[in-house]
Amino acid sequence: MSRQLPLPPALAERARAFSGTPAPARAAATVVLLHPETFHVYVLRRASTMVFGGVHAFPGGRVDPGDRPETIRRDWADRLGVPDEQARAVVGAAARELFEEAGVLLAGPAAEPDRTVGDVSSADWEADRAAVAARELSMTTLLARRGLRLRDDLLLPWSRWITPEFEPKRFDTWFFVALLPQAQTARDVSGEADATTWISPAAANGLAMLPPTRVTLDELSAYRRTVDLVAASGQRNAAVPVMPRVELTDDGGAVVTI
Repeated sequence: MSRQLPLPPALAERARAFSGTPAPARAAATVVLLHPETFHVYVLRRASTMVFGGVHAFPGGRVDPGDRPETIRRDWADRLGVPDEQARAVVGAAARELFEEAGVLLAGPAAEPDRTVGDVSSADWEADRAAVAARELSMTTLLARRGLRLRDDLLLPWSRWITPEFEPKRFDTWFFVALLPQAQTARDVSGEADATTWISPAAANGLAMLPPTRVTLDELSAYRRTVDLVAASGQRNAAVPVMPRVELTDDGGAVVTI
């Protein structure tokens, strides 16, 4: 069943003014960080200077050339619908962006595959996080230096969205769900947000959000237990993209049909 959502005025104006050739959609990843005890999700409000400034979103961003991690899972190409190297790059971007923007690291001791690293908010960890964000240090190098490996098995693929053609900056974005690791704390460290909060998916209706964020939260609100959501993620199709269709309305606005 299709669903229509109104576009914010600024986006509706861009949609109505658009003509010409669409910009290419760049690969990106975003992570819905879920607190396993409260079932709240971590959202941040993008600063006005950022792309999509003023709206609430999940930690995430575009894939970088250095996002080429060694992964535990070997089926990422099938799960994400792209060749293996590109799929691993998307996974690497998801883990890196979560670390950069929320200070949460999905990694564990290389010799202990079932463990995750504990608190990563100390001064030495913060220096490494800042170096990763500044592209002075790759995640691969950081993990190797600390005897860790990426816990990409903790990233649960959820969906894939491609930005409508009217936007000047377009993204082919994979959405993942991840549980907040024990002993870690999400924190506002990116400098790209002017507010952050933990909120239940059902209570987020009053926040300004783009359609992919809104729909994702609506989907998550159908679950009450973490175990059920984790099980549901195995049945999700994150290989076929959702491509919203924009329709102009007679009142001068626009709606997106999903």
